[in-house]
Amino acid sequence: MAIQKCVVAVPARLQSSRLPNKVLADIGGKPMIQRVLERCRESTSVNAVVLCTDSQELQQRAAVWGFPVLMTAESCSSGSDRIASVADALMALAWGDATPAAEQTAVINVQGDQPFIDPQVIDAMAAEFRRLDPVPAVVTPVYGLKPETVHNPNVVKTLLAHDGRALYFSRSAIPHVRDVDPSQWHRHTTYWGHVGMYGFRGDVLAGWNRLPASPLEDLERLEQLRLIEAGLTMATFEVQGTSLSVDTAEQLEQARSMV
Repeated sequence: MAIQKCVVAVPARLQSSRLPNKVLADIGGKPMIQRVLERCRESTSVNAVVLCTDSQELQQRAAVWGFPVLMTAESCSSGSDRIASVADALMALAWGDATPAAEQTAVINVQGDQPFIDPQVIDAMAAEFRRLDPVPAVVTPVYGLKPETVHNPNVVKTLLAHDGRALYFSRSAIPHVRDVDPSQWHRHTTYWGHVGMYGFRGDVLAGWNRLPASPLEDLERLEQLRLIEAGLTMATFEVQGTSLSVDTAEQLEQARSMV
């Protein structure tokens, strides 16, 4: 079944371990989360942009800015876990007065710490969902890595099949190029970085909590490995570079300098 509706879900919480209250940090006169929501609203391909949070303060602010909010439990362990907990309500917002059809809905997860998210990337993700037949379980963007970042464990790498499917995600450089010095691996293949943004088919997101536990997810601390271990198809599409995610005080200053 073809995708008919798209909704952007922005999960956010105040209690970030590395940079508390970062989503409310001022960037050029606006809180970071407001910038994220407004950038998402510039997309021409979505039916709704929704904040998903456990914070009443964020709920109240988003209402002033004109965005619907779905309240979630504090116990949610990840952004995907947070939006999955309100999947039915997200799809209802996308369909309005019509009866929601999960398999015909794309839910796009945009993190609340990406103040410069490109609306065109959201549009491209929606277009991929509508183009592919059969519709994949998940769509996610990737970008070509520069040689100096291939071996950086803070940069998540994506191993792609010849048809663009994601085979694995890792903090290590994959694939391993045998009998070649690691500093020269980039000369033999393209290494792909992962943009921390996912589009879920509605029925897949609704079944998130039924996915089996993933030892690989626990080892690498990468939630997308739960999907890979469950055997779900993850399609990818190429973008030019990644959007800044603000996880540290240094990155926050970088974001302020970019405004």
